[in-house]
Amino acid sequence: MAPMDSPTHSAEDSRRRELGAFLRSRRERLTPSDTGIQTGLRRRTPGLRREEVAMIAGVGTTWYTWLEQGREVRPSVEVLSALSQALRLDAAEKRHLFILAGRQQPERRVEAPEKVDGPLLHMLQSLMLQPAYVVGRRWDVLAWNPAAAAVFGDYGLLEGDARNIVHMVFTSPHHRRLLVDWEELARAVIASFRAESAKYVGDPDFERLIALMTRSSPEFRTWWPLRDVARELSGVKHVRHPTAGSMAFEHMSFSIDDGSDMKLIVYTPLAEQNSIAKLQKLLDAMPVERRSA
Repeated sequence: MAPMDSPTHSAEDSRRRELGAFLRSRRERLTPSDTGIQTGLRRRTPGLRREEVAMIAGVGTTWYTWLEQGREVRPSVEVLSALSQALRLDAAEKRHLFILAGRQQPERRVEAPEKVDGPLLHMLQSLMLQPAYVVGRRWDVLAWNPAAAAVFGDYGLLEGDARNIVHMVFTSPHHRRLLVDWEELARAVIASFRAESAKYVGDPDFERLIALMTRSSPEFRTWWPLRDVARELSGVKHVRHPTAGSMAFEHMSFSIDDGSDMKLIVYTPLAEQNSIAKLQKLLDAMPVERRSA
């Protein structure tokens, strides 16, 4: 016999009940007029009725009732999208609904130019002794701090595809000389890029970059068809700086939780090879205007 205080419901049961409660809370906050339903009757039920939500979403009333009751039903992505629209869910609520339902929300194709907003820029510049930059969904460098320019080079001198991480690693002679263990790093870069770009298969910007890299780099042309995938969020990177010499950094990738695929990449200098002092010396040698860029 199970102990008296053992849970009577599984985690899956709890998740289904929470999903039903969330749907009910969103339904009860709406009024018929919010959705264009005409009613002249006095209503005792707050918000919309279950049958009204089911009608708007195009699902059966009994099935929707089971969903709110936390029964063992599994809504499809299409049904969840229809319910999100019927219940007038905003982006955060829609994401929450999909998580509770155990479904992957369809990716929203981003067409607008990527932009790094003020708060992220301010944080980036505050990392005085940590080279850092922000990359977009295609790994284009969108913003960087003076420490990153001091170690990796001035990204402001690069334009278009040349300011892309994959492009720099595979085609830039400067980066090939700078990065110790270049081949190992390049293989990791191509595997991580393939894993993260899976959601953008067929995207013209990605296809164009891949075609360019295939033409421009023999190594990329050889390794890309292998279809290796990896997800490397941290590690140690050794560089051979043209003036400072050998340096070592611990790097970490942080996703920006704003619905975009932007990431903040931060490099922390290690005591090894006197990297902290070398970085400080590089920054001290920079023109004042570039140190506050």
